[in-house]
Amino acid sequence: MAPYLLLVLGILFFLTGLSGIHGVSTVSRVSVNEGGSITIPCLYHHGSEKHVKYWCSGYFFTFCSILIRTDSQSAYNWLSIADNVTTRVFTVTIKNLQLGVSGYFWCAVEKGDTTHLYLSVATGTAGLYVDQQHVTGVEGQSVTVNCNYSNSGGFCWCRLGGSCVKSSVGSLDGASVEIKRILANGKKVMIVTMSQLKMKNTGWYWCAVGDLQMPVHITVNQPNTIQSNTTTTNQNNGGTDEKRQERIQSLLEVLFIPLSLLGVVIAGILVTWKMLRKHKDKKAKDQPPNTSVQSADSEQDITYSTVSHTRGTAQQDLNPESHSDIYSTVIPKQHRTAQKVNFKLSKHIHTAGIAYYFSVLRSRT
Repeated sequence: MAPYLLLVLGILFFLTGLSGIHGVSTVSRVSVNEGGSITIPCLYHHGSEKHVKYWCSGYFFTFCSILIRTDSQSAYNWLSIADNVTTRVFTVTIKNLQLGVSGYFWCAVEKGDTTHLYLSVATGTAGLYVDQQHVTGVEGQSVTVNCNYSNSGGFCWCRLGGSCVKSSVGSLDGASVEIKRILANGKKVMIVTMSQLKMKNTGWYWCAVGDLQMPVHITVNQPNTIQSNTTTTNQNNGGTDEKRQERIQSLLEVLFIPLSLLGVVIAGILVTWKMLRKHKDKKAKDQPPNTSVQSADSEQDITYSTVSHTRGTAQQDLNPESHSDIYSTVIPKQHRTAQKVNFKLSKHIHTAGIAYYFSVLRSRT
């Protein structure tokens, strides 16, 4: 009876792949929203760095279908794999998950190490999820991860392939861990805070509520590579901005009075110019038109007048010999005593037009 039982157990181990379960570590059950994405980390042991890793689906490992391998490109654009030989973790990223994808999957190493997990795609809200699977912290400071959940059961925060914190306070690899469960906006949230971070805290973790887990990667950076440079840059920029503002303010204070006086002077000039122009225009309107130009001479005053001729419809006398003399008396305005000025008008008619010539002879009376 015993030999048959051992044979049956051996067959089951072979079919399910449990013989190599201790060679690879990962989460056991995850839930993802329909259309969402997830990255599954698979931690393998030392000595498997050069071996091919792959991801396959199926209830039994022996009959599972290989979906992607590290030594070839994937036939699916929604599936990718990456192997970090330094941390000995290969990751599988699945995008745009649909309901038909739910099922058992396997993390496997070519030499025979395997482990499996169950992936469920939820039509509504996943039972356990995080807003970001990748978070960053600074050495010596803290980082917070919010694990949203709707299922019930115990809770814990674990490092992949390492130990777990199952109480409200604990520690992992030298970092302090604090876990709180709250109700915010009708949602249940498990808040995990890791403080006093060290560089060795970089790696994969997972939060668990009930039978669901969700992997989260934490990256710890040195302060001088991120925070110090950022702080120094901000301080330098702040000092430069303050000095620039002080210089601008001082310059404005110095230029305020001259600019104000200049504005007053310009305004006065514009007002004066407008008044003079208005006065000149008014004077020009009040002055009657003057069609004569007078010239004074010690011996004789000569007055020139402009005579305009309107061509009539009647036939003009085209005889060049015909002419008439017109005499007139003009009294200039500037003399109180009337002066007699004789005009002699000679009228000459040409074929091109009519021209008048005045001979002005002034005789004093």
